[in-house]
Amino acid sequence: MHGLINTAIQSFACQTYGCDRWDAVMNRLNLGHTRFESMLTYDDSQTFLVLDALSDELDRPREELLEDLGTYLIADPQVQALRRLLRFSGLTYEDFLHSLDDLPDRTRLAVADLHLPALELREHAPGKFTLTCAPGLPGYGWVMMGILRAMADDYGALAILHYEGVQNGSDIISISLVEAMYAEGRDFNLGARTG
Repeated sequence: MHGLINTAIQSFACQTYGCDRWDAVMNRLNLGHTRFESMLTYDDSQTFLVLDALSDELDRPREELLEDLGTYLIADPQVQALRRLLRFSGLTYEDFLHSLDDLPDRTRLAVADLHLPALELREHAPGKFTLTCAPGLPGYGWVMMGILRAMADDYGALAILHYEGVQNGSDIISISLVEAMYAEGRDFNLGARTG
């Protein structure tokens, strides 16, 4: 597993629940380290052990944690890189949805060795979509649920999301775009702020 994924889980856990709880989980697992490095690669089993142990520590289902992780990656002011990458998708939430097919390729432009499973958006009727998250990263559909929710808020759209389950190994998410301009979205400027 790419270290960026593991450090995202680590940052989410520390900022949301406290580093003491993170350290307690990591010390119990005895993996030989208590912190992940973003540019290293780790055995997938370590990531799943950490997620299961964190789920036990917090008494929350893994799926809920992963969805919250997706929300955190967009909404937390200290983690803006993914939000910026996604906001370049267009002016509206619907533009963003239609750009999801390109997300794995855009991610590789930013981090060449980070391979995300393919995404496929289908529009069944105006405002009615399904997103298929290809196999390859267990829990990816739940993280995408959090990302989709947070991005709807970011754009000021009212969207109803439902995790439909797994079909042929792929996570399926239904999306109903109720109102594109429901509320004022968060500010977004193309130019990055420095200083």
